[in-house]
Amino acid sequence: MIQNVEEKNNVQEQKREHEIYKVTLEGSGVDIFLMVFKFVAGILGHSAAMIADAFHSLADFITDAIVFVFVKLSNKPKDKGHDYGHGKYETLASAIIGIALLGVGLMICFNGVTKTWKAFNGVPLKQPGIVALIAALVSVAVKEWCYRFTAATGRKVNSEALVANAWHHRSDALSSVGTALGIGGAIILGQKWAVLDPIAAIVVSIFIIVTSWKLIRQSAGELLDESLPDSIENEIVAIAKSEQGVSGIHNLRTRRIGDEIAIEMHLRMPGQLTLYEAHQHSSHIENRLRKRFGSNTIITIHFEPVKVNGKYENPDLPTYLP
Repeated sequence: MIQNVEEKNNVQEQKREHEIYKVTLEGSGVDIFLMVFKFVAGILGHSAAMIADAFHSLADFITDAIVFVFVKLSNKPKDKGHDYGHGKYETLASAIIGIALLGVGLMICFNGVTKTWKAFNGVPLKQPGIVALIAALVSVAVKEWCYRFTAATGRKVNSEALVANAWHHRSDALSSVGTALGIGGAIILGQKWAVLDPIAAIVVSIFIIVTSWKLIRQSAGELLDESLPDSIENEIVAIAKSEQGVSGIHNLRTRRIGDEIAIEMHLRMPGQLTLYEAHQHSSHIENRLRKRFGSNTIITIHFEPVKVNGKYENPDLPTYLP
């Protein structure tokens, strides 16, 4: 029975890994195409903003490679040196992607501020060509499409790294929106309004920086064993209390390990229960928790007898244990 469950879990993990690789490979192909397309369009269209956008696509391609490497590491089975598995490699990948996003956002913001400052000080900015605008509009549509199918798969397989990578796709789409607005405004309104390009880039960079900070904050919390949200812990307590005989729960500890969660808690039950009965109650609680939070949920339950007058009473003896 146990072997069948393990085999089923292995099949599920292999399927999950395959889906992550498949969607990441598709995104990588798109990133390579857009990267080359934007560089060519930026050069032919004399658009510095489009060339900067091409570097953003290059950053997306690099994060795709990070997802490939770290998801492979996170799916390694438990071994002697990693009793809790390798799930945090995936969390580490999310942190690296967040840092990469932050770097891209700051770079775009700095370049935008620099060009805007120069424009307001009388330095003329070169008017971009129509080919750069077409490239920006294509990038918006394609990268938003990439975000949607990547995020959908990430939520389906519960992969933080894949969802983080999806947001990187959307950040590229937002960057291209700013680029399109700036290039379009400069083309339609003329040379005097070429400053719209860097101004729009500054606005978009703020959204990218905010998104990256959220990813870094979440990943850092998990790497530092931050507890799960109160709403989830309350749900865990409710599931445990639903077991007949459980009169109290304390020392609840929770954390996330990659796509899995770990739960530790102390439960109080009648002291006259046999070891067999206590094991049965523990199995019932564990089954319900795994049904709710996933079959690979790590659960540790410590049973304590109900206290009488503040002390543990031995039901077989007339004395009290300290």
